[in-house]
Amino acid sequence: MSEFTESIVLFDGVCNLCNGAVNVLLDLDKYKRLKFASLQSEYAKNLIQSKSLEEKIRRIDSILFWDGKEIHIKSNAIIEICGKVGGFWKILKLGYIIPKSLRNIVYDLIAKNRYRLFGKRESCRMPTPELKERILG
Repeated sequence: MSEFTESIVLFDGVCNLCNGAVNVLLDLDKYKRLKFASLQSEYAKNLIQSKSLEEKIRRIDSILFWDGKEIHIKSNAIIEICGKVGGFWKILKLGYIIPKSLRNIVYDLIAKNRYRLFGKRESCRMPTPELKERILG
């Protein structure tokens, strides 16, 4: 079996907004479909390098989504993550109706100001024993 075949949310491990989003996703993902890795981790760096994703994700440093086959960036990542969580959240897949350029303006505005608005941590989060299988290092 090939490495990196799971659905993985790649997030900025020092961003309070990103960490908050991960906490919400951990609660919402009842079927444990998602795994998580901070962009600062060796795991994420290996995934990005092994799949030659450097050019596609250049200058994106907040949240990305690897679905096991391809990388989703910016607003597409958020929509795909919500679809993977399922349930009520799957309705957010309708976000694809909104032109990508408009969605990404909002995404970029939030991403650019996330540290100023939500703060930042000194280091990446450490998984609790219960979350070790879902938080990849």
